[in-house]
Amino acid sequence: MGAGPGGIAAGVKLKQAGISNFVILERAEDVGGSWHENHYPGLEVDIPSLAYQYSFARNPNWSKLFASGPEVKRYHVAVARRFGLYPHIRFGACVLSEEWDERRHCWILHLADGTQTTARFVVSAVGAFISPKEDPGIPELAEYRGKLQRPSEWDDDYDLTGKRVAIIGTGASSVQITPSIAGRVGSLTVFQRTPVWCVPKPNPRIPRAVQTVLRTPGLQAAIHGSALVVVDAALRVMSNTPMPVVRPTLRAVDATAIRGYRAMLRLMVRDPQVRAALTPDYGPIAKRPTANTGYLLAFNRDNVELVTDPIERFTADGIRTRDGVERGFDMVVLATGYHVFSDPETYTPGMVIGRDGVDLGKFFTEHGLQAYQSVALPILPNRWTLVGPYSWSGSGWHAFVEMTADHAVRAISEARRRGATFVAIRQSAHDAYHERIYRHGEAMRYYLAELNAHVPTYYRNSQGDSTYIRPTGFFAARRAHHRFPFSDYEFDIRTA
Repeated sequence: MGAGPGGIAAGVKLKQAGISNFVILERAEDVGGSWHENHYPGLEVDIPSLAYQYSFARNPNWSKLFASGPEVKRYHVAVARRFGLYPHIRFGACVLSEEWDERRHCWILHLADGTQTTARFVVSAVGAFISPKEDPGIPELAEYRGKLQRPSEWDDDYDLTGKRVAIIGTGASSVQITPSIAGRVGSLTVFQRTPVWCVPKPNPRIPRAVQTVLRTPGLQAAIHGSALVVVDAALRVMSNTPMPVVRPTLRAVDATAIRGYRAMLRLMVRDPQVRAALTPDYGPIAKRPTANTGYLLAFNRDNVELVTDPIERFTADGIRTRDGVERGFDMVVLATGYHVFSDPETYTPGMVIGRDGVDLGKFFTEHGLQAYQSVALPILPNRWTLVGPYSWSGSGWHAFVEMTADHAVRAISEARRRGATFVAIRQSAHDAYHERIYRHGEAMRYYLAELNAHVPTYYRNSQGDSTYIRPTGFFAARRAHHRFPFSDYEFDIRTA
């Protein structure tokens, strides 16, 4: 399910394993996932392009250090074509719910068009950001008569020139949109609930000579691997250090980082009141940090305003804040975020029904998010999730959906070898893994749920847990996905 980065990885891995009897169900009309749906102004990757690609399809021809959204979209299309995935994809196929059929050992998938399809095995590759939040939680949105824009549904034909524009939110998409349109619009007002960490991001073009050098076999892998070693070491140190050491260390790191950020703001933002409003009072990794050279500089423009007063409601002509001020806007951008895989609320009742009628949404609400190696649950036989609880391990998305796809395909291949129609992780193996990963996550929970409890962040879910991040690091995760013992799973054959 899904033809974004995860679905493409799963499709390639299935073909490499000699499995051709599969279909990829994709709700959109082309591959790429978020890189197909999002095409707003200024869109680009927030990690170097060399780290944002598959190991089996390295691209030496990235035009910039941080590739643009259209270039990343073209990359995914090229990979899907190169590995022959398009004949396997059903576009416009939106899965509304999944139901396990115990008698037939298969999944029944209910689609938005009213049809059903069945599958022996299911790989959920819907990604980390499941769907945009349609409701920003601000009263009377329907009363607004101007143009509404969402990063995931951007109307490129709308002429921004000279318009009065508002952006609600200061997350990753807002940080990219703001400097991209500030010079075109008549006025731009950014409504900020929480200041974001945003550091300069030089983005030079990659010369042809460098692209030629990057074709050297193994060079890109070595560069990417070196960066992963650093990130991996930081995660492992954090998860293995005794808490009496962790607490004062993290407090000192955050305090030092905030002082350093204030100093940087003095160099980049002229107005002292604006600088103060842009200064975070939380640690640099408590909320997704961003990088964009133009974002902070945009607040030096005469036509850009930062508003920190809470929004009371929409009006027919614009937005009213709680201080009684009403501002009129021709266009409002709702950069208010996504439903994320790490939130229990994302898994609505009835979405996934597993063994013995257990509802995944209710299970996560009652027991917390959990999954063996982030991909498998005992209540969900024959099913793996590529971006599941405690999955992100500090790498780019492609590197870790590759290894979770490897896990799923390895289990499916073993089932086929045995002639098994039923594969489920054993309860004992699942519980032992979850206990271990939860214990390693103590430092991260302290950082997100205690030290930085005041800041809203999808790194901490509504249950106060840090299920977004896998605290044991990238390399340990990769080894586990490639070498998990088959004895951790139970295999069975349908007899009726």
